[in-house]
Amino acid sequence: MLTTVGGRAVVSSERLRGGSKKGVYRLALDDGTSCVAYLWGPDEDYWPATETATDDPFGHASGLALFQAAHRTLSGIGVRVPKLLDIDEGRAIVEDVRGGSLEALARSDPARADAVTTRLAEMVRMMHRVRSDHYGRPGARLSAPAEDVVLHRATADLADAAARVERIAAVATDVADLLRQRRAAVPPRASYGLIHGELGPDHVLIDDRGEPVMVDIEGVMWFDTEWEHVFLALRFGDRYRHFHADDLDESRVRLYRPALSLSLVAGPLRLLDGTFPDRAGMLEIVAHNTERVLAELR
Repeated sequence: MLTTVGGRAVVSSERLRGGSKKGVYRLALDDGTSCVAYLWGPDEDYWPATETATDDPFGHASGLALFQAAHRTLSGIGVRVPKLLDIDEGRAIVEDVRGGSLEALARSDPARADAVTTRLAEMVRMMHRVRSDHYGRPGARLSAPAEDVVLHRATADLADAAARVERIAAVATDVADLLRQRRAAVPPRASYGLIHGELGPDHVLIDDRGEPVMVDIEGVMWFDTEWEHVFLALRFGDRYRHFHADDLDESRVRLYRPALSLSLVAGPLRLLDGTFPDRAGMLEIVAHNTERVLAELR
């Protein structure tokens, strides 16, 4: 761990809750201020090692390079992210946003959480209006249709889920057919928006002015905004109304909905092959998304 930051001594450090791919530490400094250190590396990453192409939009989103690229991209269009204070030996030092998460605020003050979510939705719409003629993470250019990438990933997730979850194994052929049918209904597209990729209320902090601050940004990419909307609807529940958009391609929504649910069955189960501490939380995600996969067949 760091002993100094910008010439100031670190007097204590506290690992913050959450994060399966990097360590997040609050550092108290000898001048009475604080900052946050992001650390990437095998000792901080609970996910099992995987063989994925570096330009895979759904590959393992971890590392300083991805963070820096996402931070530059989001800051460049005016999206509020933690201020980058320093880069030190592969670690990022960022401002300490002390207002808690939007997830916690929704429990303690629902009315204020609605107001913050409204402002967050404005940021999301700003991101989605930024258009690109290619998809992928900043710096990548991929040629296969985005919906084919999703189908390929969903098919792999279905195989993993069926091998571990008996209820999905019982309907695996039907789910595979459903995915292929919904993919066939998706028309071509050649324009993509900027998305966060995993934007839930736990990935939004609140600054001292009451403004939302996006964190866990390593998965930022250009992609179909429908993917983001499916995730937002899942994670925000009733508050998804703040993000609602009238211009979504419903055929993509119908494909991406079961694909996302399958990823949230297979992914947490892979994570639990390791030493991730919140096993009950991951199993709850698996159970909830198993029900969502089965609901798509009704």
